[in-house]
Amino acid sequence: MSVRVGFLGAGFIARYHAMQLRLVAEPSRIVAVYDPVRSRAEEFVAEEGGSVLDDIDSVIEACDAVFVCSWTAAHLDCVRPAAAAGRPLFCEKPLGVDLEGSQEIVDLVEQAGLINIVGLVLRSSPAVQAFRELIQDPLSGRVMNVVFRDDQYIPTQGMYASTWRGDSSLAGSGTLLEHSIHDLDILEWLLGDVVSVSAQQSCFHALDGIEDSVSALFRFASGATGTLSSVWHDVLSRPSQRRVEVFCENALITLEGDLFGPVRYQSTDEELLLDGDDLVGWLESRGVELVTAEQNFLVAVRRSLAGEPVARLAPDVRDALRAHTLVDTVYRSAGSDGALVAVGTADPPHHR
Repeated sequence: MSVRVGFLGAGFIARYHAMQLRLVAEPSRIVAVYDPVRSRAEEFVAEEGGSVLDDIDSVIEACDAVFVCSWTAAHLDCVRPAAAAGRPLFCEKPLGVDLEGSQEIVDLVEQAGLINIVGLVLRSSPAVQAFRELIQDPLSGRVMNVVFRDDQYIPTQGMYASTWRGDSSLAGSGTLLEHSIHDLDILEWLLGDVVSVSAQQSCFHALDGIEDSVSALFRFASGATGTLSSVWHDVLSRPSQRRVEVFCENALITLEGDLFGPVRYQSTDEELLLDGDDLVGWLESRGVELVTAEQNFLVAVRRSLAGEPVARLAPDVRDALRAHTLVDTVYRSAGSDGALVAVGTADPPHHR
């Protein structure tokens, strides 16, 4: 059974997901695309197939499952009709421009009982999965400290060409929400719950409401501490790049490339370098199955169409809401000149 897929949004990230759909074993075909810029939808269809349709509802009616790849502020308008129609949903991150809007999307999806997954795709990265295996190995000892740097040239230019990311009415805010929500998600996925945050932010590009430099200090429930530096700059030779160092009691584990490594492990008696095919082979030897978010989603949709039960996917909208809660906590601290803010407190949301 080939799953009929519809796309709402036909920009850079939609092209990425379409490419991933071509690579997975699960059969699917793109049948319908809508983008408010029709020429962009036409270019997408010329490369990926399907038909350009005139509105969101027509795409939802034509497909078995929908990918929401519009700018962030439009996500809610895409999710409402998808939920009303009961369509399985792959929604790009962030869910919304602020915590309240993200909560509304979660409520819609959960009330409709939708099969859903969110594009926090670093969890399915081979390098990040190897990193997690090494961190959680008892021989590494307890995690003490993490140093996380995430930098990217500001995506209003270059291959991203997402001019809307310079408009806070469409994007919500800047580098933390639009880019490093990935980082906050995997920080907890790797290291457990964050309990408090102190943060500062800056805006060098003079885009209203779009911060381009954030530094945050975290305390984890385990007692570990860590820092995140998130930067949007103008060094066009540096697209999205991450470097993460996790200091455990008995080992230093370093992630230098967030897709296929390298991942480095150093202890008193051992040094290990995992990169490319060697990294993939190492994961397979440990029984770690490498499955993309797109593959997981398509398998679940096909099973549902065949009347089979479907388990909860991850990361889903509930996982994404947790990442939004962390984003909101960082912004509240930065808005209070670095005051220590506990995660999940009842203070009024302050999304940028």
